[in-house]
Amino acid sequence: MNEFQEQAAIIRIDDLSLRTIIGFNEWERKKKQEVLINVSMEFDHCRAAQTDDVADTLDYKTIKKSIITLVEESSYNLIEKLAHEILVVIMLDERVRKAAVRVDKPHALRFARSVSVEVRGSRE
Repeated sequence: MNEFQEQAAIIRIDDLSLRTIIGFNEWERKKKQEVLINVSMEFDHCRAAQTDDVADTLDYKTIKKSIITLVEESSYNLIEKLAHEILVVIMLDERVRKAAVRVDKPHALRFARSVSVEVRGSRE
């Protein structure tokens, strides 16, 4: 018997590289730019750990596909808006207790590798 109590698991998707229209400058509205998406999703994994069945866990491949569709079809001025919309998509799965989304816009500032915005949401 376990001598500890499992409470939650976190699934992460790291550095999902996508292209979208992002920015408010005229030149940014004309050509898709790279963004990097990082996501963490906290959920109760106990049933999945017992059954070893994908139906009992978050299907990160399905979530990734939803994020790709949203990002590649979007056209926002701000990375804050893009990050928020990705969070909304993730939180549609009611098994997600908490989530964090970070959107990086590489080379948005001279002398900086990236600029990023992180948003968080929870059901608690």
